[in-house]
Amino acid sequence: MSRRLLKTAVVLLLLATPWLGFAQEKPADNKPADRPGAEYSGMYSFLKDGEFVQVTVEDAGHVTGFISRYGELDSDKGVFLDQFFKTGKLDNNALTFTTDVIHGTAFEFKGTIDRGEGRKPGDEAYYVLKGTLVERVTDVNQKTSSRSREVTFKSFPSAAEASPEKHD
Repeated sequence: MSRRLLKTAVVLLLLATPWLGFAQEKPADNKPADRPGAEYSGMYSFLKDGEFVQVTVEDAGHVTGFISRYGELDSDKGVFLDQFFKTGKLDNNALTFTTDVIHGTAFEFKGTIDRGEGRKPGDEAYYVLKGTLVERVTDVNQKTSSRSREVTFKSFPSAAEASPEKHD
């Protein structure tokens, strides 16, 4: 490549660089922090090790998500089941959700999202879900039973929020 052609290519690249950066920026309204309550979005522990609740706070306090849990019936024992939220709402820090019925089981949560023992965003238990979890089970004979319990679900640590290690 000739020197003149190389210089021209470098000049064109330098002129195009600001436009490339501009084209890759996301609009401000797509940032989760712009939505009230979006900071609560994330994964939380559930009833057993390995199980979790995914909570996503959307516009106007609408909450979507799912519970990923181990099946307990003979036909699904040990298999992961994902139960998506049928309804979900966040009003200030008051959270409620109900799940779809999967294999005869549905969950209902009514409680709050509060600051936990985590010291900074991204730490385990920076936020906690505290409240009442109702588990409704309908057996093969269509008999429904429910079990209610007080629960605390801790937020999972977030690798994206963690600060990188310093190397000397």
